[in-house]
Amino acid sequence: MKKQIITVAGGGSTYTPGIIQAVLHGQNRLPVSEIRLYDIDATRNENMYLIIQYMLEQQGFSNIQVKQTANPEEAFTNADFIFSQIRVGGLTMREKDEKIPLKYGLVGQETCGLGGFAYGLRSIGPLLELVGFVQKYAPEAWILNYTNPETIISEAVRRQYPGIRMINVCDMTIGIEDTLAKNYGYDRDNWIATYYGLNHFGWYTKIYDKSLKRDIMPELLEKLQTQEIKEEDPSWNRAFNMIRFMVQQFPDNIPNNYLEYYFYPDMYVNYADPNYTRANTIMDGRERKTHEMAEKIRNKVEGDILDFYFGVHGVYIVDIAAALLNDEKKRFMLIVENKGAIPNLRADAVVEVPAYVGATGVEAIRLSAIGDFHKGLMEAQVAAEKLLVDAYFENSYQKALQAFTLNQTVPNATVAKQVLDEMIKANEAYWPELNK
Repeated sequence: MKKQIITVAGGGSTYTPGIIQAVLHGQNRLPVSEIRLYDIDATRNENMYLIIQYMLEQQGFSNIQVKQTANPEEAFTNADFIFSQIRVGGLTMREKDEKIPLKYGLVGQETCGLGGFAYGLRSIGPLLELVGFVQKYAPEAWILNYTNPETIISEAVRRQYPGIRMINVCDMTIGIEDTLAKNYGYDRDNWIATYYGLNHFGWYTKIYDKSLKRDIMPELLEKLQTQEIKEEDPSWNRAFNMIRFMVQQFPDNIPNNYLEYYFYPDMYVNYADPNYTRANTIMDGRERKTHEMAEKIRNKVEGDILDFYFGVHGVYIVDIAAALLNDEKKRFMLIVENKGAIPNLRADAVVEVPAYVGATGVEAIRLSAIGDFHKGLMEAQVAAEKLLVDAYFENSYQKALQAFTLNQTVPNATVAKQVLDEMIKANEAYWPELNK
C-alpha cells in the first residue's frame, strides 16, 4: 500500500500529539511516509515540531519524515489527507468569546451561544482560504475537518466549494459514549448508536449493543436517572452530569451535554466565573505544559518528558482516514448536508447523523421523522446559523443581528445588539466588515 502524506493544518495545536499518536498506532491501516505541520504561529508550530519529532524518535518511527511550515504550497502539495484543526485568533480570542457574553448575563462558550457565533464569523474566511489552497495544491486530497463551530463552517464551505472532498468531524459523541460506557459498565466497542441533531446540539434515540443483542437505551436512561457520572476533571464531571439532569427533565432521549447551554443558560451563567473561563484553564494547563515539554526537548533534558492525555480526538480522525483509504464502509457520526437524512427537516440543513465512510466518501443513513420538540429547536438553530453565514458572504450587519437575536441562548434583540456591537470591536482584525 502506498504510504500517505498527512498535513495537520493548525499543527501547533495541543491536540496534535493525540492525532500523531493515533497515526503511529494505525500504521497497518494508514501507512504514513511524511507528516507536515502547517501553522501561521511559528512559535507554537516550532514547539510542536520538536515534540512530534521527539515522539517519532522515542517510538522507533524515524522512517516517518516530519516537517514544519507556514507556506501553503509546501504544506499541501501532493498531500493525501489534510487534518484541519485551525483556531482562528487562538486562545486569546476564545477568551473574549467566553467573557464578552458573560458580561451581559449570557452563555459564554467557544462553540455555543454568541461566543460560538463570534468564533464562526472569525473562522469562515481562513477555513475557506485553506480549502482554496488544498484545491490548488492537492485537489485529490481529503480534508478531514475538526475546525469549530462545525455546522457553521460546513455551511460556508458547502456554499463556496460544493464538490469539495471534505468530511466534517466532531468527536464529542464518542466522548459521551465512552463516558457512559465507562461509568455504567459497558464496552463501547460493541455499540451501534443512532443519533441526530446539529453539531453539539443533538440526541441519542437508540444504542444497540452487539454483545448483548439488544437496544440498551432504556437501561441507560434508567441509570442516568439514578446513578451519578464520575469524571476526574471537575468541568467535565459537571458537564456529563448535566446530561443526567436533562434526562430527568426530558426522559425519552440521551442529549448531547452541550444542550445545557440552550436549555439552562441561566444555570450556566450562575455557575460560570466571568473572570476565569475555560480558555484560562487551557492557557494555564495544556498550553503551558506543552511549552514546557518543548523547552525540555530543546534543552536536551533527560527522562520522561512527554505527558499527554491523548483521548479519542486523534483516533476518530485517523479511523475516518483509514476508512476512506481502505474502503472500509465503517460507521461514524458525521456532519453532512441533510438531503433527506432527517426527512421532515429542511434538506439544506447541515446535520450530524450516522453515516458510512468508504472510498467514495460519506453515505448518510436515512432516519425516521423527528418529533416537534427537537425539530423546532433544530429549525431555529439552523436558521440562525444560516443567517450568520449570510452575514459573512453579504457583509450584512442586519443578517448578523438577526442571527444573534435568533440564537436560543439570547432572550431579546436589545442584548443581542449590545453583544454584536462589542464583538465587532473585539474581532476587528478577523471579521468581515458588516455594513448597516
